[in-house]
Amino acid sequence: MDNITILGLIAGACTTFSFVPQLIKILRSRSTSDISLWMYIVISSGILMWLIYGLLIFDLPIIIANAVALFITITILTLKIKYR
Repeated sequence: MDNITILGLIAGACTTFSFVPQLIKILRSRSTSDISLWMYIVISSGILMWLIYGLLIFDLPIIIANAVALFITITILTLKIKYR
């Protein structure tokens, strides 16, 4: 694995796992009143497009980071709708 791929994996991990504290807060409080439904719809759509892009160019850091991020943001979006 080359240094560029390692950099991409580290960058992807940082941006992907930035959603985890929000998810933990939602799971603990069972409240989503402080987050925007539209923001998570837009960010999930963008992440889905990045995932598709990564798959089309076969870029492992983009694929991994966006697959995990999409799972987390879709979970948050689902909880936002559930706890309305």
